[in-house]
Amino acid sequence: MFEMETHISCLFPEILAIIFSYLDVKDKGRVAQVCAAWRDASYHKSVWRGVEAKLHLRRANPSLFPSLQTRGIKKVQILSLRRSLSYVIQGMPHIESLNLCGCFNLTDNGLGHAFVQDIPSLRVLNLSLCKQITDSSLGRIAQYLKNLEVLELGGCSNITNTGLLLIAWGLHRLKSLNLRSCRHVSDVGIGHLSGMTRSAAEGCLSLEKLTLQDCQKLTDLSLKHVSKGLNKLKVLNLSFCGGISDAGMIHLSHMTHLCSLNLRSCDNISDTGIMHLAMGSLRLSGLDVSFCDKIGDQSLAYIAQGLYQLKSLSLCSCHISDDGINRMVRQMHDLKTLNIGQCVRITDKGLELIADHLTQLTGIDLYGCTKITKRGLERITQLPCLKVLNLGLWQMTESEKVR
Repeated sequence: MFEMETHISCLFPEILAIIFSYLDVKDKGRVAQVCAAWRDASYHKSVWRGVEAKLHLRRANPSLFPSLQTRGIKKVQILSLRRSLSYVIQGMPHIESLNLCGCFNLTDNGLGHAFVQDIPSLRVLNLSLCKQITDSSLGRIAQYLKNLEVLELGGCSNITNTGLLLIAWGLHRLKSLNLRSCRHVSDVGIGHLSGMTRSAAEGCLSLEKLTLQDCQKLTDLSLKHVSKGLNKLKVLNLSFCGGISDAGMIHLSHMTHLCSLNLRSCDNISDTGIMHLAMGSLRLSGLDVSFCDKIGDQSLAYIAQGLYQLKSLSLCSCHISDDGINRMVRQMHDLKTLNIGQCVRITDKGLELIADHLTQLTGIDLYGCTKITKRGLERITQLPCLKVLNLGLWQMTESEKVR
């Protein structure tokens, strides 16, 4: 009987391309060096779909951008920028994502020379930690990147409310905006984004994710603007915003699309603020109030009453006890992640309550919970869905160690 020997060289290029698509980026490059057939197959655009090229732009390389275009690569991260940014933009006219995070030497002038005409394909721009960038650059971006959906400006500390006015004027398709540590931004700027100054700027009314972490000038007025204007918002990060208070939570409590709220280290949020959130029409799936040291057991009762659909709850370093856990656990049927690290009043009794009632838990953080023992831990480890257990600083004596 005649048998035909099958060898990998017999595979059609389309089949090779499917196989190569599962490799990581380095291996994709290596298979291209094996032989001509593999090189041709590895250049198929399906192999490189979704890949972000990471580039050090130093000396001129005429083949770089044609090579990326042949592969269909449209996402680029610049690891170091020794050449002009315009070199990238001219070389990749259909670029979709440009990551310049940490390119400290990027200036308004350099960005201005690069963005001189419409770039309709660009959807994602990351300028995090590009500390020389000012409102001037945001004017260029608002003018020429009309289809931008994600803009990262974390650590761009020279940005002011004027820059936010320009964004609100030009970037109507923006879905995600990160303003972490933009220290000059105040309520006025958030008003611009929220469409409160319609005569000058329509606003970014399609925003679904807004990060305002460590924006110290913001007050409850910003939350009023957000609740009025940003009706599609799903994720709001207000961590380390010391200027917001319990009263601001009244505004947020009726944002029906809001899924995730981060209030980590917001020192002026107390049980009263959680009460306001719980009494509204929120359907939150994630809430973080870690390091809010005015939050205690009463908050857990409010959460059980009005925020019982939470899937993730972070309470690290809050003044909660077994009593608070007892008031909460019977209502929280959907909870998958519970972070109670450094809650030093929690004992084995609290862990037993968690083990008995929070049967859907996949992850729990008990870092620095110094009053728990092997007995409570053994109950927790019996949770049927548990995948992640963080103990960190927890200490056991030799005789207690789980064998």
